[in-house]
Amino acid sequence: MVFRKLPGVSASGMGLRLSQKFVFLLFLSGLVTLCFGALFFLPDSVRLKRIFLSKTESQPVTVGSENDVREHLKKGAKDPEHLRGITSAKGETSTKLKALSRKPSVTNEGANTDTSFDYNKFKKCLLKPPLGIEHGKPSDPQTLQRREKVKEMMKFAWDNYKSFAWGKNELRPLTRNGHIGNMFGGLRGASIVDSLDTLYIMGLMDEYNDAKEWVETSLDLNSNGEASLFEVNIRYVGGLLSAYYLTGEEVRFINLLNKIEKPHGLYPNFLSPVSGNWVQHHVSIGGLGDSFYEYLIKSYLMSDKTDEEAKTMYYSALEAIEANLVQKSPGGLTYMAEWRGGILDHKMGHLACFSGGMVVIGADDGAPEKRQHYLDLAAEITHTCHESYSRSATKLGPEAFRFDGGVEATATRLSDRYYILRPEVIESYMYMWRLTHDPKYREWGWEAVEALEQHCRVEAGFSGIRDVYAQTVSHDNMQQSFFLSETLKYLYLLFSDDDLLPLEDWVFNTEAHPLPVVRKSCLQGEGGTHDKTTSE
Repeated sequence: MVFRKLPGVSASGMGLRLSQKFVFLLFLSGLVTLCFGALFFLPDSVRLKRIFLSKTESQPVTVGSENDVREHLKKGAKDPEHLRGITSAKGETSTKLKALSRKPSVTNEGANTDTSFDYNKFKKCLLKPPLGIEHGKPSDPQTLQRREKVKEMMKFAWDNYKSFAWGKNELRPLTRNGHIGNMFGGLRGASIVDSLDTLYIMGLMDEYNDAKEWVETSLDLNSNGEASLFEVNIRYVGGLLSAYYLTGEEVRFINLLNKIEKPHGLYPNFLSPVSGNWVQHHVSIGGLGDSFYEYLIKSYLMSDKTDEEAKTMYYSALEAIEANLVQKSPGGLTYMAEWRGGILDHKMGHLACFSGGMVVIGADDGAPEKRQHYLDLAAEITHTCHESYSRSATKLGPEAFRFDGGVEATATRLSDRYYILRPEVIESYMYMWRLTHDPKYREWGWEAVEALEQHCRVEAGFSGIRDVYAQTVSHDNMQQSFFLSETLKYLYLLFSDDDLLPLEDWVFNTEAHPLPVVRKSCLQGEGGTHDKTTSE
């Protein structure tokens, strides 16, 4: 099972309760044992870096000794274009892309060797150029000005990270130093790896090249400590997870899940890797469970709409979610409650606000008579999440908000009032804009930009805040890597034309890394679906 990012722990130490941590760690330890056992069948980190960072070549490249590979890496890749097409595969990706990058060929001796990824052929299979005709530049002057502001925010965040925390995982902007933490098991440079595609998409090429050079020379994928398997995968080793998906591991796992008995058609958050049974009946569209539902529809879209099992599972799960979790408040707000063994908890987490975008990207592929219903549901959920922002003093949303005790879309507990630069609400704004072009989503996005500038920007970067309802904010001293990877990227896309990473060709993983829709028939044939002269 895959999980979206856990509710982050702020500097004040807010997070999961001890009992929840214990249950989750028990589950995770079993999952890590299961998953890392399979890593013996995957390339080691040196070969992995070669696959995703080596220069694209038309002729086969033979994998020799480890020293040969290191020598190949020293030469580097002069053309950054290869990285756009390949490093974007970081995260939960389709199994096909990795296979394409490692197609076997035959030498004169008749032995199988590896060839580099044929990026030119891959580009021809896209319906549109990845970065559009003019890099998604909007014609409206106000929208362009807003997009440039987001780009400036990214450069400001990046420059301060480079100045004070280079090579560390995150920047601590108040104390102007770096943070490593224990989430990644000793891995470094999360903000660098997370920022690669954002820098490239925004055209910040000097910054991009600095990041690429660090990845080529300093990234070490050998974890030497306990790590969050999910976080490491979505941020660092998407290639490894791609190989899992390619070799059928995730598909087989989904088949297991399709056959297992589900309470009320819902998928609880915890599954025992030993028994294959649910550990407890806690269902959430927020932290711990949301990415599973997200990836059902995204797996279908990434397969060029050929993965019928993922499609069936998604719409069945969505029906169960609507029947059991979707609620309407007395004030008319639609929200997704949490389900704990049959008892509804009328709370919605900030993480669950991604679901507006999830529902809208699948609106066209379900039953035709339900298309408008899904569009309306997505709009209602996104509206509710916007209300959680607009009802706070800072105009930023809390980590979780409730719909009981006479309050609506408001955090009632001190432990839920923090905001750690999360992207999920803005993510739904971006998808809703792309699929409806209702101008209110751009206005809501700009409200978020102004709030971020006013309350989260400090002298040396951006920081989360401890209480979104306080008139005078207290900062948590952490510039999360997902702020650069997701929040700013989704804002930039929101203020760009639709041909910048068009949704016909690209699917975004949990960390907002764009993954290509894999058109197998095109890639296996001569290919060519858009005019080469329009490529950027």
